[in-house]
Amino acid sequence: MEATPFLRVSPTKRWTQGSAASGISNSPLKVLIKWKKTKPCCWGYRTKRNNKRLVGERLIVSKMSEFEDAAATSDVKSGNMVFEPILEQGVFRFDCSVDDRNAALPSISFVNSKERDTPIMGNHTLPLYTPTFKCVHGQQIVRIELPIGTTFYGTGEVSGQLERTGKRVFTWNTDAWGYGLGTTSLYQSHPWVLAVLPSGEALGVLADTTTRCEIDLRKESTIKFIALSSYPVITFGPFTSPTDVLISLSHAVGTVFMPPKWSLGYHQCRWSYDSDARVCEIARTFREKGIPCDVIWMDIDYMDGFRCFTFDQERFPDPKSLVEDLHLNGFKAIWMLDPGIKQEEGYFVYDSGSEKDIWIQTANGKPFVGEVWPGPCVFPDFTQSKARSWWASLVKDFISNGVDGIWNDMNEPAVFKVVTKTMPESNVHRGDIELGGCQNHSYYHNVYGMLMARSTYEGMKSANENKRPFVLTRAGFIGSQRYAATWTGDNLSTWEHLHMTISMVLQLGLSGQPLSGPDIGGFAGNATPKLFGRWMAIGAMFPFCRGHTEISTIDHEPWSFGEECEEVCRLALKRRYHLLPHIYTLFYMAHTMGTPVTTPTMFADPKDPRLRMHENSFMLGPLLVYTSTISDQGTDQQQHVLPKGIWLSFDFGDSHPDLPALYLQGGSIIPMGPAIQHVGEANPTDDLALLVALDEHGKAKGVHFEDDGDGYEFTRGGYLLTTYVAELESSVVTVRISKTEGSLKRPKRRLHVQVLLGGFAMVDSWGTDGEILQVMMPSEDEVSSLVSESEKQYNIRMESAKRIPEVEKISGHKGSELSRSPIELKSAVWALKVVPWIGGRIISMEHLPSGTQWLHSRVDVNGYEEFSGTEYRSAGCSEQYAIIEKNLVQAGERESLMLEGDIGGGLFIERLISFPEDNSNIFRIDSSIVARTVGAGSGGFSRLVCLRVHPMFTLLHPTESYVLFTSVDGSKHEVRPESGEKVLEGDHRPNGEWMLVDRCLGLGLVNRFNLSEVYKCFIHWGHGTLNLELWSENRPVSKQSPLRISHEYEVRGIS
Repeated sequence: MEATPFLRVSPTKRWTQGSAASGISNSPLKVLIKWKKTKPCCWGYRTKRNNKRLVGERLIVSKMSEFEDAAATSDVKSGNMVFEPILEQGVFRFDCSVDDRNAALPSISFVNSKERDTPIMGNHTLPLYTPTFKCVHGQQIVRIELPIGTTFYGTGEVSGQLERTGKRVFTWNTDAWGYGLGTTSLYQSHPWVLAVLPSGEALGVLADTTTRCEIDLRKESTIKFIALSSYPVITFGPFTSPTDVLISLSHAVGTVFMPPKWSLGYHQCRWSYDSDARVCEIARTFREKGIPCDVIWMDIDYMDGFRCFTFDQERFPDPKSLVEDLHLNGFKAIWMLDPGIKQEEGYFVYDSGSEKDIWIQTANGKPFVGEVWPGPCVFPDFTQSKARSWWASLVKDFISNGVDGIWNDMNEPAVFKVVTKTMPESNVHRGDIELGGCQNHSYYHNVYGMLMARSTYEGMKSANENKRPFVLTRAGFIGSQRYAATWTGDNLSTWEHLHMTISMVLQLGLSGQPLSGPDIGGFAGNATPKLFGRWMAIGAMFPFCRGHTEISTIDHEPWSFGEECEEVCRLALKRRYHLLPHIYTLFYMAHTMGTPVTTPTMFADPKDPRLRMHENSFMLGPLLVYTSTISDQGTDQQQHVLPKGIWLSFDFGDSHPDLPALYLQGGSIIPMGPAIQHVGEANPTDDLALLVALDEHGKAKGVHFEDDGDGYEFTRGGYLLTTYVAELESSVVTVRISKTEGSLKRPKRRLHVQVLLGGFAMVDSWGTDGEILQVMMPSEDEVSSLVSESEKQYNIRMESAKRIPEVEKISGHKGSELSRSPIELKSAVWALKVVPWIGGRIISMEHLPSGTQWLHSRVDVNGYEEFSGTEYRSAGCSEQYAIIEKNLVQAGERESLMLEGDIGGGLFIERLISFPEDNSNIFRIDSSIVARTVGAGSGGFSRLVCLRVHPMFTLLHPTESYVLFTSVDGSKHEVRPESGEKVLEGDHRPNGEWMLVDRCLGLGLVNRFNLSEVYKCFIHWGHGTLNLELWSENRPVSKQSPLRISHEYEVRGIS
């Protein structure tokens, strides 16, 4: 009897998640995937004689000792995952078992869910790495172990570093106004990791689940996913390069929609341009000042009382006329639509939605009502086709007002006045069978924004088949790029966020979403001239380029910060428009082939470990953009680390310390156009420039895509894709066309070829596009002379450039002056030293009667620190703290010190260190995370934060030291170093007091705390050190609901 690889058996009945018949538990599930570089032996087989039954299924069950915290219970299962090849060569689907495979719900990330569920037949490779899993208590934990030296990227929209080793994120779309480096959930969810192996080969891993998923990369070279069971894991590769992995991923989750060319110009926005007159004034100023711009955006205030699909009759009485005026001046108009629909009878959107019964429901079957901008709102259930069609028809009618693009905001979905910042997970979506059927909100939460964007995209497309939709969405899921662009959310006007911008845009590109960018200048807070100018200089090189700021900030237009900043913005945007033919070509390739638009510099040489963590440069195709995100360091003051090979510098005669340096990779040709004020100003007969950088063999190659810039004729052959090649022979560079595609006739235009020589030097020649053109190359001596002269001119431009003045923010808080000398606080029993300028840390904690120094610290690290998140060294431990109040011993008062540190997003850590008058033996620390200026756009709640008290104590006698406490449940504990780390939660927490005991000294350091404020205690033994940590709950804060921990220390004698 011949055996063949098994096929997926579709269930005869689809069970909703959590039903007893399906065997899927509603309780959380962890999946553990472990990759082993061993020959896989996890095949299941099916006989041809009976294709309804699986026989010969073999599973490798790993020993329980392989898994941390393995539970000796009957509901635990573990082992190697079973796999089948899908989609194309090198792509595999892994499941915990065949039953899990058959029970899996449809894929929403895949363009075609059947491609994930259907194995491919014939010859194929076997997986090089096999994941392992553990299923326990409704959680599925998947672990993948890769070779030492592997580096990680992707994970979607995430803050922090580019290389993700050591980080952990949670896919749960969250309104994260003012997020920071350590924020673990932002607006979008991409359960995806791109792993670059030491060899330069790459592997992609997708946990194909819509539910909340933990992506844990804290262990070197190890990927771990934890999510509700059961879900498949899809691997792509290993392939030769990271680009090959991303191309393969695009075959599964789709490529980016083809953007209209105007959408790649500059966009100007703010919350809000409050009238049509102000919009026209902004547009007119761009043209008067000669600053390129294509789009003006209308935020939520254009609406009548925040009701979607309406216009305020006083401030925007005639949107059609406004848009006509904008069009005449070369501007497009984009308008916001939110998902929250005002619950108001007589409002046509609410009435029609209620009639069609398309609202998300509560668990008791009634429409869910949550407060957002208009007040009480209901929310369309975009998981239903009838709801998507209803929304699309509203969008279609809305477009008739002259709307060119639509901005979907608040679609996590965000809900005001609740700590979770979203709707209850118990809410019910009556979803289409092909999406997963009727499920609670926890299943569909992460795809809500994507489905809204899909509905908006389809509505725009139905309104005019000859126009490409442009949709921008805040929330999304892997695959959202099929319908919408995105931006990096409500960032801050800080240098830290400017630096983080580069990694965030790159990570989105490495997760399948190439069309993204930040709010240039920062959304929350007031930018300074230098910060805004530098941000525009870098942002002009990103795929999506938009300036935006929130209500109550100063003006953030390019001319708002003085003439020096205005000139940098003008130069930066002119650069972008020169490069638009190249950027547009990159998007055509991304749309048709799945290639990335922007990539980390290491894509130029994935084998080079120097480039793996480089964050100050990135690639636009073969164009290398090198930036500075340090306020007092211009691009000309940097040491540029370049990939191996030939990299030739150039500019447009515009070099400036605040503009990025540009390099073209040897062997490349990129197309460029003239400086224009908007895309509509361009003409197909305009001069076309080709910038050429020869490789070590004297050759170069590049492509140029052109079409009407809008519509879909390009899908029917109405385009021109030209491949140009250049070759050096006998001191002559010959440039010719080697290949063309498309039926579009080549325009009659001049061709300007510029061959780079290095050091900003070039030689050029003019000809006619379509004809062979030759460029005479200078002799070696002449090249040396040209390079020398070009470098001289570059230095002159740099020296004569009008630099943006150093005007930075000045804190106005009382006592905000910062001394570089530690502040000393003393009582009769204690002597403390505090350094405000680095995290407000306590670096010395001496008990005077015993002469014991309890803290292990340097000025810059360790000692007593406080973090604002669950992640180690999250915001709070390194920022400058201002001294708000300092009381020294005088007139009978006791010493105290009040500090505060700005941790971003309108949040501050406040810390009062004091010696209580009623007990001289103790000192007290009262700390809190408070919300000062949390944006109204977030409903008054901050990002997710946790007050984490992190003292590091010195162990003078490690073998004779231990931690002693009685827990809440009354049990007594003595925890010694050999017991390792301990996490104490619930009734296992100390009952308001624990003590570090040193038996040799006969002393114990007692730490008392308010039990109602402490949700977790953590013990960590180091080499001669001990951390006794207190953690608050992990939640957003508002002005009315700060996080607090009050605790105190005392030394006690031990008999």
